[in-house]
Amino acid sequence: MIQAFQKDEALLADIASASTDDDTLHVWWLGQSGFLVQWAGERLLFDPYLSDSLTNKYAQTDKPHVRMTERCVDPGKLTGLDRVTASHVHTDHLDGETLVPLAQANPGFRLFLPHPVIAEAKKRLGEAAVTLCPIGDHDSYHEDGWELHGVVAKHNEVLRDEHDNCHFTGFLVKCGPFTIYHSGDTLWHDDIVKVLRENRCDLAFLPINGHKPGRRVAGNLNGTEAAALAKAGNVRLVVPCHFEMFEFNTEPPDEFIKACVRLEQPCRVLRCGEKLEMRARCGADDYFATA
Repeated sequence: MIQAFQKDEALLADIASASTDDDTLHVWWLGQSGFLVQWAGERLLFDPYLSDSLTNKYAQTDKPHVRMTERCVDPGKLTGLDRVTASHVHTDHLDGETLVPLAQANPGFRLFLPHPVIAEAKKRLGEAAVTLCPIGDHDSYHEDGWELHGVVAKHNEVLRDEHDNCHFTGFLVKCGPFTIYHSGDTLWHDDIVKVLRENRCDLAFLPINGHKPGRRVAGNLNGTEAAALAKAGNVRLVVPCHFEMFEFNTEPPDEFIKACVRLEQPCRVLRCGEKLEMRARCGADDYFATA
């Protein structure tokens, strides 16, 4: 099993020690599509999957979800969270076994999720103290120096309900001088490129596991496509995700790295539990990752 770069108490100590100035963005990859973001002392958690629920659910089936990377932190020990996202209904993005402990540690946190997913989220959350905030590509939230905007996602299609609300969504987040894009699960869509270009995106989190029908699951961008999307959107820095979690649905980051080099697209590949720090925009290469 792949070992986390840092985990448990070491990871929690690293999070707690992060500076609270408003010129620095702190980011930790927590595995799969999960990223913890801190700006000015406030935290947002994108699409966390911090349990073994899928491994247990599919253990005796013909589609086992064999975990590749160890869990980096107990969700019940993550505190200081006001905002959490769940980009769609799939359990590695909307996981009751992650979200319920999070709610116990952070009662009342706001969970931003697609309108059509609300009913299923209530089932998975039970009586957990979570404030559900529906969001789609027609919606935005403005609160305490943060902005959250829904962005269309294509997984494997753009699926909408009778009210034109997307079942799959990405998130454009603005906090202070930083603009962050988390795609959720998606394939290429021209509207995404348009949003990225219009918003001068500093940091994008994009999946690279690809879309192979033999896996019998909805697919995502592959490494080459993720690099190309970031380049087309003029993204300042792109970080890959949705790999090295389950053996049947992953790709190594090599293709992504090669494509970024070829396209001259700045990128950074994190290890589970590793931190990235980004400075407010002063120059094209004004970012760094800490060891």
